[in-house]
Amino acid sequence: MTELATTEHEAATANPVDLVEQVASAHDWIFERRGDDEIAVEINGQWCDYRIYFSWIDDICALHFACAFEMRVPSYKRRDITDLLARINEKLAIGHFDLWADEGLPVFRQAVLLRGVGGASVEQVEDMVEIALTECERFYPAFQFVVWGGKSPVEAVQASMLETVGQA
Repeated sequence: MTELATTEHEAATANPVDLVEQVASAHDWIFERRGDDEIAVEINGQWCDYRIYFSWIDDICALHFACAFEMRVPSYKRRDITDLLARINEKLAIGHFDLWADEGLPVFRQAVLLRGVGGASVEQVEDMVEIALTECERFYPAFQFVVWGGKSPVEAVQASMLETVGQA
């Protein structure tokens, strides 16, 4: 059974980073190919610029995705941010927020398993980016409230969940 699965993996799962590059180019996103298995993409958002990383993990046929935003979390705020991450992640159906400890950067992450499906589609790549940008834009203010605004994680999540109704 292992031999069959290995043969199918080798035959049916292509490295999707080439496809990610084509999608980035089609959308006029700034990108940098960092090797056969990695690409970094920059996209402007409402609150900040986002740095998106795709990496292909061949041995498990997974496309890993991370979207970091420009905000360094000071070490004295990391406990509150960890609490905030848990509260935000409870509200997500796909992906999760994390903190890159070495750099103190909040990041939205997810992965797509592609074994046996022949590779990623344009729609999957676009959906990964769209979901990440939507969640980052939605919760960026919560991170700001905790890091710079002096709000508790509970207050920050509540404030970020409010949606404006009507027009000014």
